[in-house]
Order: sequence, then C-alpha cells, then structure tokens
Amino acid sequence: MYIHIKRVIDFVLSLIALIVLSPLLLILAIWIKSDSPGPVFFKQKRIGKDRTFFQIYKFRTMRADTPKDTPTHLLNDPASFITKSGHFLRKTSLDELPQIINILKGEMAIIGPRPALWNQGDLADERDKYGANDVLPGLSGWAQINGRDELPIPIKAKLDGEYVRNMSLLFDLKCFLGTILSVLRSDGIVEGGTGVTNKTKKEQDNN
Repeated sequence: MYIHIKRVIDFVLSLIALIVLSPLLLILAIWIKSDSPGPVFFKQKRIGKDRTFFQIYKFRTMRADTPKDTPTHLLNDPASFITKSGHFLRKTSLDELPQIINILKGEMAIIGPRPALWNQGDLADERDKYGANDVLPGLSGWAQINGRDELPIPIKAKLDGEYVRNMSLLFDLKCFLGTILSVLRSDGIVEGGTGVTNKTKKEQDNN
C-alpha cells in the first residue's frame, strides 16, 4: 500500500535533506539569533493525523513578544512584529525547513494537507467530511499549490480530500514540483487582514 511506502520515502528524503541542508540551517539559526532576542525555533500546537495534537517546528520570524496562537492576518499591524530575517524567511518559505524534524518524527509528511492550528476546529470539521484528517499533514500539499491563503475553508478542505483520494507517488511529485513553482512566485499569500495578496506573508501562522 502506497501510504506505507510513502512513510519510508518521507523518512529517507527528510534525513538526507537534514544532512545536506545542515550548513544552511546553521547559518539561518545564527542570523535569527543575532537579528532579535528570543529562541531560534518557534513551536506551535497543530492538528495532526486523526485530530491528535503535535508541536510544529518553524524558524522564528517574529518578535518574541508577539501574541501567541493568533494568526498573522488577525494581528494589528502584523508587519511590525516581523523581524528583518523573518521577512526573508517568510518570502522564501525557508522558515518551514525545521519541519523536516516533524517529518522524521512521523508527525508530518513531505506532502499532505497542511496542519491546521489547534483552534481551527472549523477547518478540521470540514476535513472530516473528506477523510483528510486520516493522513499525516504535510509540509506542502494540493491545496497549497491551488490557492493557499486565498482559499475559503470549504474549498481548502475539498482540495485536501482530493489529495487523499488521489494519493500516489506521481501525485506527490506533482505537488512537490508545484510547491517549488508556488514558492518562486509567492502565490496565494495574503497580507495581514486585508485579503490582498502580498509576497511577504505566510499561511495564517503566528510565525
């Protein structure tokens, strides 16, 4: 069954990525630490497979005094909380790289539905309709390359369901290549709470 092969592929590729990217990860960690006070990594409670909770890892891109568990687009003047290094990390999506650790731990996959915030029960409920909570959440996924922040919850959940129904090595490869193109174009990223697409914001995350 592909889901078991997928887990082996995810583990092997994430382990290789961690080794190969370790110099870059070290450089980014030093930059973040020297740029502003606070930890290098940011941890946030997310909804995982079967609606269990786990801590997602990201590089910290916002000041340490940023309100916790508040989506970026709901903050007053969110740009004022983002650090200098954070602007670059968000624009390039490099802040997501520490999720390689989540993949190695078996909490995430390379491709799958993006893990919802712990308090996004509406999204989790909608995903239940399509069986999208029955698989590991991903670093990127089908919904991510088809609208990202711009998608309303019902559409996002439906796309996550399409991924589950069509999950295969070829479909994962299609999502992976689509992710690279989306990152290069900064597609579907919304600025603050304005609903206007902008190239310097991330997907409804606090960091």
